[in-house]
Amino acid sequence: MNSLDANIRNTKTKGELNSLRENGNVPAVIYGGEAQNEKISISKKVLKSLIEKENFLSSIINLNVDGKPQKALPREIKYDIISDEPTHVDFLRIVSGIKVRIEVPVKFLNHEKSPGLKRGGVLNIVRRKVELKCPSEKIPENLIIDLDGVDIGESFKISSINLDSEVTPTIQGRDFVIATLAAPTVMKEPEKPAEAEAAEGEGVEGAEAAAEGGDKVAADGDKKEGEDKKPVEEKK
Repeated sequence: MNSLDANIRNTKTKGELNSLRENGNVPAVIYGGEAQNEKISISKKVLKSLIEKENFLSSIINLNVDGKPQKALPREIKYDIISDEPTHVDFLRIVSGIKVRIEVPVKFLNHEKSPGLKRGGVLNIVRRKVELKCPSEKIPENLIIDLDGVDIGESFKISSINLDSEVTPTIQGRDFVIATLAAPTVMKEPEKPAEAEAAEGEGVEGAEAAAEGGDKVAADGDKKEGEDKKPVEEKK
């Protein structure tokens, strides 16, 4: 679990918020549960390093607010439209029993142990993330798909992933596909044995020679046929 230090902020005006950002911090809010919302500030440098991780918005963060730890889930990040720098973050306080909708990334393991991939198969990922509805304290970090022993033609559906009984996909009523292992788009033609190539070459040469000989015979035949013909004497 990632940790992030935070401080309580008492900013009330836009100028105070801008000053906070200029000093390398980002304003944020922690909400949820029966406790009051908390206004905090966090280091922009540390925040950006966490955002770079693919599953930041689906990972529980251990927030140390003025030294007091509490678990929270990042729910929304706002960015500056010009600099693309983070300007505000909303955190949902983790409280037992509260259910949330969240997109969880899919992680594939054991690529090297898949006979289908070894034979040139292609892993066709239909969904890189799956939206789930689950208690905030039971959010899975990843949805794991094991490729060990998987061959071409096999597919992975949501039913093939083990989920907690309280964790359900938001798409209901169908067993949707997450990924398939498809055949190569271009099949490589097997190389011919040397003997076959040699025999094929001889066959071509023989055919060419026969064609040349046939032309010569035809030409000679025309000539000979012309020589055998006798002129017809006209009767006077």
